[in-house]
Amino acid sequence: MSAIRKDDFGGRLPTQIESATADQLRQIIASQAKEGEDTKLTVMRGEGGAETITLSPALTESLMNLLRLVSGRQGFQMIPLSAELTTQQAADLLNVSRPYLIKLLEAGDIPYATVGRHRRIKAEDLFAYKARRDAERDEALSELAKMDAELLLKGY
Repeated sequence: MSAIRKDDFGGRLPTQIESATADQLRQIIASQAKEGEDTKLTVMRGEGGAETITLSPALTESLMNLLRLVSGRQGFQMIPLSAELTTQQAADLLNVSRPYLIKLLEAGDIPYATVGRHRRIKAEDLFAYKARRDAERDEALSELAKMDAELLLKGY
């Protein structure tokens, strides 16, 4: 029988104790991590034996990001790329209204499937759209900054 009970952070923020524990674990992992290399951690088993665990750089970074959120007492959601989201969930993740999201779907900006009368969006497609949108915004902002600098040089 597992000693871990199902008490995740869905719908609640980390407690002060959870935050402090996450920060302690984050510091331990950070002290062992080297850029681009596997991270080796030795943990003690309940019966007294030690076991070495090897974390890949990607796993180390992901775990560190999760621990930063918990230690900062911030809420978070973990969404598998294969998950199918409702329109409301997708709108919430993009921080847009549901009607606006529906317009994006109907314009073909984000692929979706219809299940009965309901639209479902793959998380993978939503995140791809978000990355494209963010890149376009960054490019537009850079262009505006460039134009602003040119106008300043001209004395405006």
